[in-house]
Amino acid sequence: MPLRGSNLCFGYLVQGSEHQGRSAALCAGGRAIPLPHHLGALRVLRGYLIHTQMSNARYTDLVLTLPATVPFVGPEAHMRVTGRPFRARLGANESVFGPSPKAVNALQAAAADVWMYGDSESHDLRAALAAHHGVAPENIIVGEGIDGLLGNLVRLMVGPGDAVVTSDGAYPTFNYHVAGFGGVLHKVPYRDDHEDPTALLERAEAVGAKLLYFCNPDNPMGSWHSARIVQRLIDAVPDGTLLVLDEAYIDAAPEGTAPPIDARDPRVIRMRTFSKLYGLAGLRMGYAIGAAPLIAMFDRIRNHFGIGRIAQAGALAALQDQAWLAKVHAEVQAARVMLAEIAADNGLHALPSATNFVTIDCGHDGDFARALVKGLMARNVFVRMPFVAPHDRCIRVTAGRPADLAVLAEVLPEALSELRNR
Repeated sequence: MPLRGSNLCFGYLVQGSEHQGRSAALCAGGRAIPLPHHLGALRVLRGYLIHTQMSNARYTDLVLTLPATVPFVGPEAHMRVTGRPFRARLGANESVFGPSPKAVNALQAAAADVWMYGDSESHDLRAALAAHHGVAPENIIVGEGIDGLLGNLVRLMVGPGDAVVTSDGAYPTFNYHVAGFGGVLHKVPYRDDHEDPTALLERAEAVGAKLLYFCNPDNPMGSWHSARIVQRLIDAVPDGTLLVLDEAYIDAAPEGTAPPIDARDPRVIRMRTFSKLYGLAGLRMGYAIGAAPLIAMFDRIRNHFGIGRIAQAGALAALQDQAWLAKVHAEVQAARVMLAEIAADNGLHALPSATNFVTIDCGHDGDFARALVKGLMARNVFVRMPFVAPHDRCIRVTAGRPADLAVLAEVLPEALSELRNR
């Protein structure tokens, strides 16, 4: 039905049927804007209304269809709302154990030279990463965290209407990038709180996916698959599909989780980060390992001076201090045990984890878990939770220091009592 204003007439036209597929267009001011079939009329209309009020800013038709949302609300934004600091910051899966002291020294030393741009090729860091993983520098690309690399990869591979496959409830920032370039997400349910490689492969084959996203170990559930299963997934990727293997949490995982790296394999790109156990989340430093021709394509679209001089120095020093990484790994393992004990003491169940967080099953529905998160946040403990049922029966808590977990142990019974007695 057309919507009429004083000077504008909007119409939303849909052609085809449920079985034949649909194409749509938003008609405004005599102009038809083609739309991907999965976009709703109201979202498009809202975007166009905003657009018509800003005559000097001519946004793309795709951008006008996107929601004004972000994948995550950061802890600082929460604190600005409440006006209070968090007593325990356990929601963003940062390493509260901090970075290597050697990395801190390198950051401080590099500060005096910050007047210079960073090396646009990140030569020394890429060479060190290549040596660490037994590959060539041509197989390494660094970027502004895995988030930045995912954005560039989607820009390289995905156009309007292109199919992309992921798990329903997996990392929302990947979905954010796919939507931003007009891709169509096809989501596969988890199986027993694990991503389902078989179902993902079947869906990728069925829809001709350009990208297949798989996170191992998994965020938000903390579950993992063995290296054998991951290698079978790589070997079975359909022709024309690139496997995006997100290994952000691999440094926290047990031996036998990551298959050997074959940088010549064109079927997979592997994403890793300094934001987790290396303790450098504030630097925004990640890297990808892939076949040289694929890595070379990033040079066509990446921000060539996006990695600052200080960030490169800090990441290089952190990589060279593997003893610190091992120490943090041990701290994370101990924190996971403590979190499981805290959960059990409160009638909750901690799921097995190969990450630097523990996902805790609250034993109720998503409304209960959301209320528990709210109750903990009201007590100045920052936690998060999965977004999609049935995972949203859980909360997700970062592996913290003993002092952090003592705060959680103090306030969790209070928040639960408030919920159970209401």
